[in-house]
Amino acid sequence: MPITSTELEQYQRDGFLVLEGFVAANTCELLRARAAELVTEFDPGGTISVFSTTAQNHVRDNYFLESGDKIRFFFEEDAFFEDGTLKQSKERSINKIGHALHELDPVFSEFSKTPEIKALVADLSIESPLLLQSMYIFKQPKIGGEVTCHQDSTFLYTEPQDIAGLWFALEDATIENGCLWAIPDGHKLGLKSRWVRTATGMEFEIFDSSPWREDRLVPLEVSQGSLIILDGLLPHKSLANRSSKSRHAYSLHVINGNSRYPENNWLQRSVEMPLRGFD
Repeated sequence: MPITSTELEQYQRDGFLVLEGFVAANTCELLRARAAELVTEFDPGGTISVFSTTAQNHVRDNYFLESGDKIRFFFEEDAFFEDGTLKQSKERSINKIGHALHELDPVFSEFSKTPEIKALVADLSIESPLLLQSMYIFKQPKIGGEVTCHQDSTFLYTEPQDIAGLWFALEDATIENGCLWAIPDGHKLGLKSRWVRTATGMEFEIFDSSPWREDRLVPLEVSQGSLIILDGLLPHKSLANRSSKSRHAYSLHVINGNSRYPENNWLQRSVEMPLRGFD
């Protein structure tokens, strides 16, 4: 169903919108099964990349920085013993898969380009939309890492800023297992920083060093099949998952194709694989 005028007003006011039941349960299970197949087929070999927003230890990790047009696998920070061996199976140790599932995997590509998602993006008035990146996020039981408060436009910057994050709950997301938290109307505060490429790796360009008003965060608890739309400037986070339940989600970012996408953004593609829309 298209977004109603009331829902669109709510999104513009709050910077986020929850649409319950956007994805059928059997589709959620299909995506979960495909992610499981990809992890089973994944042979890490000598490449171990850990994703952490607290330690930022992927800043100079070429495996991460060159993943914009690939399907790559990133481990949870707490997945390893001190000697570097996994505490449990790789299937229970992966943090996420990124960042071109929507282009390179047939199952995720078909889902990402459905008429329903295309119509949704049109309702958001994103002109000439391009699918920028995708992630499958596991939020593993017991070891699922915290994602600190941030704005997506910090990492996926455009001029002018026009980006929406589509966050699909493939399992129930609760406070217990690490649901999203957001600051209502926080997207009106402006961009606090940019994560830019430098000669030696990545660094933050700071525009506003004031702390986030995390006392205003509200939990976005949703059931399987729900879609959360996030404005690129909306401050949001998720806490660590120390429960026995995972919190699988699929995330897709869409940008205005008429906006400029700078060459010093972290996520880049080769000239052989330009950004594409829904066609």
